[in-house]
Amino acid sequence: MSEAKPTTTHPIVFLLLCVPFGATSGYVSVTLVYLLSHAGVSVAAVAGLVAINLVPQTWKVLWAPIVDTTLTSKRWYFAATIMTALTLGAIGFFPAGPSTLSIITLLVLANSVAVSFLAMAAENLMAHATQMEEKGRAGGWYQAGNLGGAGIGGGAALWIAQHSAIVWLPGAAMAALFLACCVALLFVAEPEQAHRKLHYLGSLREVVVDVWQTAKSRAGFLALLICFLPIGCGAATGLWAAVAGDWHAGADAVALVNGVLSGVTSAIACVIGGYLCDRMDRKFAYALFGVFLAAVALVMAAAARTETMFIVFTLSYAFVQGLNYASFSAVVLEAIGRGAAATKYNLYASLSNMPIAYMTIVDGWGYDRWHANGLLAADALTGLVAVGFFAVVAVATRPRVVAPAE
Repeated sequence: MSEAKPTTTHPIVFLLLCVPFGATSGYVSVTLVYLLSHAGVSVAAVAGLVAINLVPQTWKVLWAPIVDTTLTSKRWYFAATIMTALTLGAIGFFPAGPSTLSIITLLVLANSVAVSFLAMAAENLMAHATQMEEKGRAGGWYQAGNLGGAGIGGGAALWIAQHSAIVWLPGAAMAALFLACCVALLFVAEPEQAHRKLHYLGSLREVVVDVWQTAKSRAGFLALLICFLPIGCGAATGLWAAVAGDWHAGADAVALVNGVLSGVTSAIACVIGGYLCDRMDRKFAYALFGVFLAAVALVMAAAARTETMFIVFTLSYAFVQGLNYASFSAVVLEAIGRGAAATKYNLYASLSNMPIAYMTIVDGWGYDRWHANGLLAADALTGLVAVGFFAVVAVATRPRVVAPAE
């Protein structure tokens, strides 16, 4: 029995639904990173905070079935938005510094758990409202909200923090933005929940079966592998604010190019990348864009250490990262279909956040050992090795065509 054709939804809806997810990440990786690093917290400790923020995103598949088996996607989105706004807003009441690092870390962790539910609900809505030939387009717009939101949560919030004496204002502004994004729920249909049964355990069993059927297919397995490898993960983005001094970049430059301009650049690239993914093999696009990102990092390592070069290369990095994020969503949406979409999408999303987490640590270690060149080399070379490994596995698992007997 064929699947019913989903109601047409303009992809800008997915952009709006993902803005809170991206903005929370930007607030932590740019605003908090900058404030903490300039308040006497070490780069290693800052890198640890960024990694801790990613921990729930690597394990969220464990609680994703809750979204697939209870409430509605819209109710989950609204409830998670409220919790995300409250936890992020609370961070602003603790001035950045070594003495407040512990409580800030706890709030960051709680916020990350809350926003994971928000993203699950949004992804479930997107998977059910998108046709197969438009998976790239939908994923591109969704990731435009993610990276564009990161620019808002980083650049706009940092600008507010730098130009206002009210320490809680940046967090409050982000909280208000998150609540406003709930308006987008009016323009997307609530998915049918055919996998839900009368009893909860029956619904949970259907989710497990759906996930297994997806993961054991070649397309599903290759998508899992490519998401786990450090291809185009863009981990260096989380440390730009902490190492900007190596390029003699000031606070306003960091806030502008690593925030608003970076977000806009990445968002544009996401939309472009999404449409490109609908016109080529989506896994090939994922690997190709990963090579592009490594190339940007290597050229940046060889370039002069000036504020202008910092601006040029961080924006170039942001553009290619946008292409990578669009290809990730395109690959995943293609692999999962519909059904228990929140669980299936977040199985891949959890894996994709693992390389961001461990590469943030690797990049930070590279910086501590060899400064900026160490960070950039670690970021680029691991990505290139991963692309080569994936290519070998993809060729090795390709179905063999048996020639007909003469």
